[in-house]
Order: sequence, then C-alpha cells, then structure tokens
Amino acid sequence: MTPSPGLRITRQILIYVVLVMFACTMTIPFVWMVCASFKPHSEVEQPSFVAKQAQPSNYLIVLKKRPDPVTKRLLDLDFPKWYLNSLFIACWVTTLQVLTSAMAAYAFSRIQWKLRDKVFLLYLATMMIPGLVLMIPNYQAMVAMHFVNTYTGLILPAAFSAFGTFMLRQFMLTIPPSLDEAAEIDGATHVQIFLEVILPLARPGLVTLAIFTFLGNYQSFFWPLVMIKDDWLRTLPVGMLSFQNSYGQQTELLMAATVMCIVPLIVLFVVLQKQLVEGIQLGAVKG
Repeated sequence: MTPSPGLRITRQILIYVVLVMFACTMTIPFVWMVCASFKPHSEVEQPSFVAKQAQPSNYLIVLKKRPDPVTKRLLDLDFPKWYLNSLFIACWVTTLQVLTSAMAAYAFSRIQWKLRDKVFLLYLATMMIPGLVLMIPNYQAMVAMHFVNTYTGLILPAAFSAFGTFMLRQFMLTIPPSLDEAAEIDGATHVQIFLEVILPLARPGLVTLAIFTFLGNYQSFFWPLVMIKDDWLRTLPVGMLSFQNSYGQQTELLMAATVMCIVPLIVLFVVLQKQLVEGIQLGAVKG
C-alpha cells in the first residue's frame, strides 16, 4: 500500500528534525570552542556561549604577537614554529606518498612482469603489521642514517604507503587497457603513459589519497614524539601537549590554539570536498 502524500511529508519532516538534532549535538562542542577562544580570561568559565566583550587578541597572544595580559609577557612556547612545522611536514609527506604510491600502483596494475601479483600480495601483507611494531626498526634505521631530530627523519618513513599503493592500484585497474595500447602504438613510453594518460584519469583517487595522507600526518603524534628532541622541531600535536601543560589553566588561549590547529583541515575539506566525494564514489562503484 502506497503511503499518502501527507504521510510521506510527515516522515521527511521527522527525518530532517532528527538529522538537525544530531547535527546540533555534534556542532555544539565546536561552537563552544570557537566562542571560548574569543573570551577574556575572566569570562571563559561562565556558562554563556557568547562573550560579553570579545577578545580576538587571544589569537595574537598565541602567535606571540602580543603579551599575555595575565603574565604581562610573551608566551614561552613557540606555537607559530610548530604550526609551520606541521604544515611543512604534512605537505611533504603527502606529496611524496602520493607520488610513490602512484608509481608503485602503475607498476602493479599496468605493467606485466614476472611474479607481479605475488610481490603485490607480499607488499600488501605489510598492512597487517601494526604501526607501533614498525616504530622500533624505523627508529633504528633513522639512527643509523643520522636522521633523528631532523625534518628528513619525520618525512622519510611516512613517504611510502602500502595502503596508498593498494588504493591507487584498484583505481587504475578500472582504466581501460586500450588507452595504454593506443599510446604505445603512437610511440609513448611508460613514463609518458603514466604522466599523460593514467595520472589525469586517476585524479579523483589521487586527491582522495592526498586528503587522507595530509589528515593522518598533520595529526601524527607518536612518531614526532619519538623523533623530536629540540623545541623548534616540534609539530602541533606534540607542541599542544606542552601548551596544555604550561597554559592549561588559561582556557581561552588553549581554545584559540586548538581552533588554529583545525583550520587547515577545514579549509582542505572545503576546497577538495567535490574531488573527495567523487573519488570515494568511483572507488565504491568500480572497485
């Protein structure tokens, strides 16, 4: 029996009401965090969301552009340097991981060579090893190469990914082989086919992998904690631990620092959300 139009409309309204309630529940902590970052120290513990007297200077204090009104001096922690470190390392890891994964995926999906599938399965088996188990041999390798407490030591171990290779390989397998054959007939080399044929068609998959890689490395905590000794090399997750220990009682500064930490993630999602959704949908449909 087909439900009446009035019943369908009522169901839709109820569904939207439930979704709005869930959305508000998820949004309230974020809204409070943003509002608290604009409050003066005397109002931050009050239950009201909106500050009676907004204080945008909290962000300048965290960035060491203005002295803290409580202590009357600049913060002891170098938050701007940590911010740049996280962006620098995450961008480099994302670039290298997408490049190496794409090259490996092309070799495993478009080139015929002996034992290709067995080698791929062996490479894929490394995903079953927990990351914490690999941390000790990776650290020993960095010590042997004198990369401890350097940008290279933070970037190099994360520049290769079995998951990224698997993801892009499955995506490249959906591209018709006739394109490769046509390019070979025209005299194209594997490098030209990879750069001019496969990569443009695999763009949604590349963007999806880039977003996942950037998010994972921007928020990485354990590896930088093990590798870093100097304060000027700290990344945001490690630095925020020191920030909380030193200025945890000044909630307005902690919330301002937290808001600045998540801004790059929000900007990345807003700019690349179409490619992200397209890549996930294509992977679900074709893979």
